[in-house]
Amino acid sequence: MLTTTGAFGGMSVRDVPEAVRFWREVVGLRVEDGDIARLLLPGGAHVILYPKADHEPAAFTVLNLVVPDVGVAIRELAAAGLEPERYPGMPQDEDGAMRGRGPDIAWFRDPSGNVFAVLVD
Repeated sequence: MLTTTGAFGGMSVRDVPEAVRFWREVVGLRVEDGDIARLLLPGGAHVILYPKADHEPAAFTVLNLVVPDVGVAIRELAAAGLEPERYPGMPQDEDGAMRGRGPDIAWFRDPSGNVFAVLVD
């Protein structure tokens, strides 16, 4: 059995300062600046944001943000200039949320093209 003292996630971005501004100013999370930034998540966990010259956006959801109401979260992110991702064949409503098939959820992209979701847990 492996003995660990903690864990954290990481995702590549094309530009760390751009990512720091986005997560801090658009999404409203705390971020520690640096060549490799730390996105501080509610509850105490963190995700590192590291630069990658040949960055390609993740083809999957890299981060799920728990919100009390998906509709409110969609409107808040829309006010910051973000639109939900729409996926062919997914039963998303006019707001871009998928409801009633598991948790209510909507997907967005960060400036590097990585997918993140807002969802009701």
